[in-house]
Amino acid sequence: MVRGYVPGVFDLFHVGHLNILRMAREHCDWLIAGVVTDDKALRAKGKRPVVPLEERAAILEHVTLVDEVVVEHHPSKLDVWREHPFDVIFKGDDWRGTAKGEQLEADFATVGVEVVYFPYTIHTSSTLLRATLETNAS
Repeated sequence: MVRGYVPGVFDLFHVGHLNILRMAREHCDWLIAGVVTDDKALRAKGKRPVVPLEERAAILEHVTLVDEVVVEHHPSKLDVWREHPFDVIFKGDDWRGTAKGEQLEADFATVGVEVVYFPYTIHTSSTLLRATLETNAS
């Protein structure tokens, strides 16, 4: 049984989120979605999510592609792996070849976890949706 992990903020759930979950589901038998906390999202992206953590987790819990939802509190994905073991981690290909992506690959190579990249959905993102909402609100 192959256990997969898709981490993310999953703010303003959109088709890009659905795409990565769909592709991940095709590559594993059990899919875990890791939802980062509001504070962790703030540190990583410089902005708090629009949708609170509890609501983001509830949305994912009702996506039939997902078998398990965990809240990602830890600074390291390896710490998440220690609590919720998985065989493969899925990321958007915007991480491929970046310092963060290379560190992720190096970290998971130490425990035998494969890093798989999927095409990033360019035409939509939470950042673009948020910008549109902010523009329309003014």
